Amino acid sequence: MQKAVRLDEDGWIGYNGEWIYERNSGAYAAPFNEGRSHATMSDAAQTLEGWYVLHDFRTIDWQAWKQAGEGERAAALDAIQSMLADWSAQEEQRQGSTAFYAIVGQKADFVLMHLRETLEELNELETSFNKSPLAAFTKPAYSYVSIVELSNYMSKPGEDPMSNPDIVARLKPTLPKARHICFYPMNKRRDGGDNWYMLSMDERRAMMRSHGMIGRQYAGKVKQIISGSVGFDNWEWGVTLFAEDALQFKKLVYEMRFDEVSARYGDFGDFYVGNRLDADKLVKLLQV
Repeated sequence: MQKAVRLDEDGWIGYNGEWIYERNSGAYAAPFNEGRSHATMSDAAQTLEGWYVLHDFRTIDWQAWKQAGEGERAAALDAIQSMLADWSAQEEQRQGSTAFYAIVGQKADFVLMHLRETLEELNELETSFNKSPLAAFTKPAYSYVSIVELSNYMSKPGEDPMSNPDIVARLKPTLPKARHICFYPMNKRRDGGDNWYMLSMDERRAMMRSHGMIGRQYAGKVKQIISGSVGFDNWEWGVTLFAEDALQFKKLVYEMRFDEVSARYGDFGDFYVGNRLDADKLVKLLQV
């Protein structure tokens, strides 16, 4: 028998009144068939997909930027501000969403996170930036391609999931305008006896319950976008967190490290943390 679960506005899943695990998509989901004890191919999670996602990390060639003429720098700044205005207008028309953040540390100087309906649109966005005057003063640092997903969705009888506005809002979200961002890729481990994909649905459910109880404590403090990347990039998921207080990233990730799902079955890539950029902050960032 399948039992539905309900997601709250921050994307945490509840099961029979208990909070199980985080997802970034909404309404109802049915993660498990009861009575299953052995992993089979049919245990693979069923997913709904939303907007495609590109995280485009760049470093700035500060030497070249400082050597450029004042007019050249002004033209580059005007061009990127015009692009940001265009992306904002597309967001208002629900044609996608874009986030722009300065990255702290040496891994990158800034990230453009784009959500769009198709991979072609993401390609066009990347290419349009590469053709912009500012791109001549930047170098690619890292990128990540994925798609917003909702796992184990169970629609009501006769319901088209995409007719449910709650689900559409989860699959095609407007990115938060929070002060801080944290991005990292992750895998579920496949290593000898610690193979997540050989566990039954019931085993995964039991472990995810405690995992999600931790995350539920951060509802309202941290907003997350989980995007699937199997077949798209080198990791299985991209995790993007938004918060007004960056310390909440550390507290959330650290607390979850003690849970079996992360401690035994989680593998994580590099973490990128940053601060939101707007038009005024961009001018300040590029001022030399």
